[in-house]
Amino acid sequence: MGMTPEERVKAIYRVTLVGTAVNVFLTIAKLLAGIFGRSSAMVADAVHSASDFATDLVVLVFVKISAKPKDDDHDYGHGKYETLATLIIGLALAAVGIGIFVSGARSIAHVLGGGTIPSPEPIALVAAVVSIVAKEWLYRYTVAVGRRVESSSVIANAWHHRSDAFSSIGTLIGIGCAYFLGGKWRIADPIAAIVVAALIVKVAVGLVRSGLDELLEKSLPADVENEILEILTANPAVTMPHNLRTRRIGSGIAIDAHIRVDGNMTVLDAHKLTIVIEKALKERFGDNTIVSLHVEPRK
Repeated sequence: MGMTPEERVKAIYRVTLVGTAVNVFLTIAKLLAGIFGRSSAMVADAVHSASDFATDLVVLVFVKISAKPKDDDHDYGHGKYETLATLIIGLALAAVGIGIFVSGARSIAHVLGGGTIPSPEPIALVAAVVSIVAKEWLYRYTVAVGRRVESSSVIANAWHHRSDAFSSIGTLIGIGCAYFLGGKWRIADPIAAIVVAALIVKVAVGLVRSGLDELLEKSLPADVENEILEILTANPAVTMPHNLRTRRIGSGIAIDAHIRVDGNMTVLDAHKLTIVIEKALKERFGDNTIVSLHVEPRK
């Protein structure tokens, strides 16, 4: 990966603090626009931005914990705390999506029951456009950093930013219909909110599933395991690797495998061989990769 643990943490902190600043600004701006622009959809959008701010704080706290080196109580380090952060972000997204859905459904029921909802003001439209542009830029910036540092929680947070952009798109459509068409078209606002809520929940389910897979020790994808086997057998002294076990630990992975070598090889040569293989695996998958190799005599 070409990045020290300290550099990785600094990069994560930098991108998260930028997101926090943008989210604070958007939360205040959209809340004011929703109140003075008489748009319940924009108020809901402001709440969504507030949830982004909350998850930024989660990332800042948990990434610092996950960067701690291994200790007597955590032989494999603290990487799973970052996985836990991903789960929390996913659950927060789900909660926001369900909240928007319930609010939209109540507004629709109110209109269908003969009631009316107020027409939004132009300031709500402007706030929606600003939010879409800002959050899409923030998503692209954050996901790029997340992939570079290989952080699942940063990538998850990037998707939270994009979900806010989706929310603002739906809000813009609903507010636009209600403002420009008026009358019965005002129901478009809560309808759009429900559509956005479904998108948000879909993203949340994906993040929660990913986090659970890591916490439940799911193996790495088949193509990654095949690549590991290729690295093991690239050395001519190694034959028949077997009992391969893999898992993800936060931003790193753990590899456990049995390899067979010449039965007449000395313990010292076998040890040197495992060091070479371990170095090759870490060059490919990162310095924080945990490698455990069991050497057996070739049959």
